[in-house]
Amino acid sequence: MDYNGIEQQLAGCGRGGRGAAILRALQQPTRRPVSASDAPEKPGISTPAATAAPPMSSGLMGRGGLLASLAASHASSISIQQPTFQPVAVATPRQQQVAATGATPMGRGALSQAAPPSGVGMQISAGHQEALQRLSSGGRGIMLPDMGRQSISNGMAAPTPASASVQKDTIRTQVSPPVKEMQQLKLNEPVIMRGNAGVSVPVVANYLRVGVQPNMGLFEYHVAFVPEADSKNVRFKIMRSLQEPLGEARTFDGSKLFLPHRLPQQFTTYQALHPITNEPVEVKIKFITQRAPGECINFFNILLRRLMRIMEMVSVGRHYYDPRNPAHIPQHKLEVWPGYITAINEFEGGLMLNTDVSHRVLRTQTVLEILFDLIRRCGSERLRDEATKVIVGCVVLTRYNNRTYRVDEIDWGKNPLSTFVNHQGEATSFRDYFKMHHDLSIQDLEQPLLLNRPKKRDIQEGGTELICLVPELCYMTGLTDAMRQDFRIMKDLALHTRVTPMQRRASLRQFVKNVNECTAAREKLQQWGLHLEGDLVNLDGRQLPPEDIIVGGGGTIRGTKECDWNRSLVHHPMLSVVNLTCWSVFYTKNDSGKANDFVAALCRLAPSMGMAVAAPQRLQLRDDRTDTFVRTIRENIRPELQMVVVVCPTARDDRYSAIKKLTYSEMPVPSQVINARTISQAGKLNSVTQKIALQLNCKLGGELWAVKIPLKDLMVIGIDVYHDAACKGRSIAGFVGSTNATITRFYNQVAFQAPGQELIDGLRICLTRQLREYSKINHSLPSKIIIYRDGVGDGQLAAVGSHEIAHLSEAFVSFGAYSPQLAVIVVQKRINTRIFSIQNHSQLDNPPPGTIVDHTITRRDWYDFFLISQHVRQGTVSPTHYVVVHNSTTLQPDHMQKLTYKMTYLYYNWPGTVRVPAPCQYAHKLAYLVGQHIHKEPSEHLANRLYYL
Repeated sequence: MDYNGIEQQLAGCGRGGRGAAILRALQQPTRRPVSASDAPEKPGISTPAATAAPPMSSGLMGRGGLLASLAASHASSISIQQPTFQPVAVATPRQQQVAATGATPMGRGALSQAAPPSGVGMQISAGHQEALQRLSSGGRGIMLPDMGRQSISNGMAAPTPASASVQKDTIRTQVSPPVKEMQQLKLNEPVIMRGNAGVSVPVVANYLRVGVQPNMGLFEYHVAFVPEADSKNVRFKIMRSLQEPLGEARTFDGSKLFLPHRLPQQFTTYQALHPITNEPVEVKIKFITQRAPGECINFFNILLRRLMRIMEMVSVGRHYYDPRNPAHIPQHKLEVWPGYITAINEFEGGLMLNTDVSHRVLRTQTVLEILFDLIRRCGSERLRDEATKVIVGCVVLTRYNNRTYRVDEIDWGKNPLSTFVNHQGEATSFRDYFKMHHDLSIQDLEQPLLLNRPKKRDIQEGGTELICLVPELCYMTGLTDAMRQDFRIMKDLALHTRVTPMQRRASLRQFVKNVNECTAAREKLQQWGLHLEGDLVNLDGRQLPPEDIIVGGGGTIRGTKECDWNRSLVHHPMLSVVNLTCWSVFYTKNDSGKANDFVAALCRLAPSMGMAVAAPQRLQLRDDRTDTFVRTIRENIRPELQMVVVVCPTARDDRYSAIKKLTYSEMPVPSQVINARTISQAGKLNSVTQKIALQLNCKLGGELWAVKIPLKDLMVIGIDVYHDAACKGRSIAGFVGSTNATITRFYNQVAFQAPGQELIDGLRICLTRQLREYSKINHSLPSKIIIYRDGVGDGQLAAVGSHEIAHLSEAFVSFGAYSPQLAVIVVQKRINTRIFSIQNHSQLDNPPPGTIVDHTITRRDWYDFFLISQHVRQGTVSPTHYVVVHNSTTLQPDHMQKLTYKMTYLYYNWPGTVRVPAPCQYAHKLAYLVGQHIHKEPSEHLANRLYYL
């Protein structure tokens, strides 16, 4: 059979196929109308034309007509054999309609008029035979029996009841759909973009392969009830009564039914009883399709959560934890629950489970104990205000049922003696309820109650009741800001939460063992034809060589495997230096000694780094009030001032925000705020002063170091988004782009997103300004633009790759016939993927910086890779996931991966590699500073400096 000819003739088929056919018809010469004598003897079969395009028949239109013409055109070249399918004996309603009215067949239904000539069979696959036979039963052109309306154009009558019964019998005789063929058409090949640079290294990833039994899958059905059952609960009860014929493994949402096996018939009818009226109900189940594994991800993850509950694990937030094996930290009134993060997805290497170790920090302190602490510290008068600040919005755990609730309000008018109406309609007090149902005795009968309001999802499902909680029975979860700033608490917590690669692998193996040894969990997986295969996935990664650091005076610092040049940097001059000749130091009387010691150290150490520092103007403040700091700084800012250095006695956000708002927005001048405690230790003063000197040079517009960038006319941009808590609904995007060939100078902007406004509008303006600044400095526009976009979740990848890119590209129109090569790479840091290097065949360790994995565990439908760029000395290193959502450049995967690795060397706040490319980290710092402290756009005068470091 001439498949090339079929492909050419099918070029106009599919969605829009009829439009393509009409277009070809319009392009043909004008012909006279077809008369009766011109009509072919067999309606629906036209004579094959000499050209490749299908002949245009006046009698047949649509895909049905095209398939009919193909059948006729190739009949003569096919060997004679018995027909592979028999036409249905009973005429369909459409055929009866055509016979009665003489209407011309149209659409897919036309194929029913085009049976092969007697004795002629087509050598095509069984799946295609089934497809042709199913198409022959009609298309959208069929007048269904229940439509009950007449055609105005031809006076066609609605089908009679007899034809309706024939229709039902005909449907019963239909064959099963060509599932395998349709699956082959649906599934696309995975995106494979692999590099070759670097040295091959064996690695292990925290992924487990999920096996699917060959004859099982996820089969979708539509369920209808006759008579209709309006209540979802009634539907669920009716479906539960069909457990014997359908099996235990099933999922039903009210209209869709999912089974792990295929029912024998296309249409299946069961008889059941209404659970309330006891009247007979007919349940009609229609097969829809068999889902491919990639289409069942949501279901698989729901099934996984069921397994967690079967294994008696408790849901806290999005993940599950084991309350039976907590780690106690009594000195801080804390305990740590071990748990797991799990997610099934389809990757380049197939269906796999990504699992990682997680920990949940709980407090052994009840909410009632916190209320008593507040009374002791603040007094009874301020109790309500302080309790609202501390408790409302927090998540509490009730240990009597191991459930978590968010505290939305404190009801001071209720107490445990207050009553409510239970499910039996009886009034009972909270004290009696907990004694009767949980055997708990409430001691304090005057404590207020905590309220948990229903979520939107609960309201949609009919749950509108408030949940009242007793503070005495509620335990706080998580850490407060004060706890996070306590070095001792965090150090003791790290002993339990900072897990090494070997400990992590042991925990993940234990998880697989728990699943396989739990009979109920194992059977639940087997019911759906799933099982977890073996151990963690072994891969071949690649390690890129370390980069050499270019410093001032033509010097070079050789790259090391740790990618840390902190000790070597202070012995070399900076790449480009701005001397500090006019600057002021502000401090209080108590910190005057520390400030003077710092100034002396800076003047002594900076010259060895290539920076000349003159004596500053010293200004001593009479007190440490924020107003005093702001007023004194404002009075002493003058046009020639290069830098403002402020030594603060303590770390206070309000003072810091006021200083930054003044110096970065109202009266623009670079500023450096130093906590007096940081420069109080004489033994560490030199090291601290050297780091501050590096920051001062950056804020003045200098450059610290560089790496070799072989690409010419390149601009690298970093974008990150910060959500401003002070202004609800508003987001701030940091937009930082390079302006020189070595990617060491940057132009810094922010874009504000108001409620109801698209962020892309501000980003397009930022890109236009960035290109103008680049052109002003380099007298040309970049030929390649690489954008690293942070702050994008998995659900937004497609939107960024299409909608956002199209709007950003509109910025190029302002520069005439300018169309640069553009690549947009989404940077994802908050991921659960962990990669371990194999040492001595069985031991696991953290991979060295420069390790890349770009296959097997990468996304099936995206161009992406994992990069480990930073060196860690404790715990397990976290890779960064890069997804190339748009790429019109000529850069190969090796070039993209090497460039990304080079960018992690250029963050000037740390003499080593960082987790994300430097422009992206700069954008994060800028957006955080503006969103957390300034809350307004910084001055344009500072845009060419890294003033936010």
